[in-house]
Amino acid sequence: MVAFDETGPEKILQVYDPAGGMKGFVVIDNTRLGPGKGGIRMTPSVSVEEVARLARAMTWKNAVAGRPCGGAESGIIADDRKMSKAEKRAIVQAFSRAIKPVCPSMYIAAPDMNIAETEMRWFAEANGDNKACTGKPEDMGGLPHELGSTGFGVFHATKVGAEHLGMDLNGLTFAVEGFGNVGWFAAKHMTDAGALLVAASDSRGVICDPDGLDFDKLAETKKEKGTVTEYSHGKAGNCEDILGVRADVLITAAIPDLVKDGDVDRMRFKLITEGSNIPMSHETEKKLYKKGILVIPDFVANAGGVISSYVEYKGGGVDEMFKLVEKKITENTKIVLNKAKEEGHDPRTAALKLAKERIESKQ
Repeated sequence: MVAFDETGPEKILQVYDPAGGMKGFVVIDNTRLGPGKGGIRMTPSVSVEEVARLARAMTWKNAVAGRPCGGAESGIIADDRKMSKAEKRAIVQAFSRAIKPVCPSMYIAAPDMNIAETEMRWFAEANGDNKACTGKPEDMGGLPHELGSTGFGVFHATKVGAEHLGMDLNGLTFAVEGFGNVGWFAAKHMTDAGALLVAASDSRGVICDPDGLDFDKLAETKKEKGTVTEYSHGKAGNCEDILGVRADVLITAAIPDLVKDGDVDRMRFKLITEGSNIPMSHETEKKLYKKGILVIPDFVANAGGVISSYVEYKGGGVDEMFKLVEKKITENTKIVLNKAKEEGHDPRTAALKLAKERIESKQ
């Protein structure tokens, strides 16, 4: 059941194409700052409730990032592992045509789980408006997700968090949950800065080595064998083992609801940067805060993607995008962490207060 409050959602649109079997929905949470911006998530289990939570996260994310966009998200119920490229294209395009009444007037789409630049090409073509989505291929004027804007932003949020705690990135140890696009780029920038990657996970498990994993070799292993668990050194384990790793920093970069209340006692990190959306509840974050673990909220840390989307939407280029991501993520993470410290509460409470202030200023 989707909960409604003074922020939203403003509109929930459910669509179905009986001919092709496409089932999907859009949740437009809040448009006070501008059209709702958010990704398309394609999984067999995606639900309206999950999408509504993500749409709300996008409302806060765009507000904190200072972008003239609201919050929205969409979902397509489908398993792309069980369909051909032609079948996937047909479903994406059927979805695009079905939501045209609200896209791009109220909703601007973007990549999310199992949706990338190729799908964004299909989406834009079916909609008939290049402004209907971002994350398109470069030949369509896009700034693809594959450039790594989100992971780049996560790195800068982590850098600010480490400095806030008096830690130097050089020699700092970290673990990455989810060695996909976001986790890959975050890990790359962290290791380039001198940090030591001691654990990484993907959907098939985790690989750990307290002496450090070689990023280039790990990336090659993932590319060639499809999983980090085939890395030649270290100890392989189950996915959930990532939460018990001994490291200074944990970067989450994959699944929602990763951390449960029962995991708090075994977690020994000093800093958690939420590169993934909704990796835990606010209540769990509060428990980690009381334990002395600093958590940088998702809609602060992983806003690089929405900043990149904004630059693409207004016709900017790659260099402008990376400069703006670094500037905005660094500024806003500092504001949130300092605000939390001054007011004596957890960072999400401070970030939510900041986001609401920016939205209410537009009423």
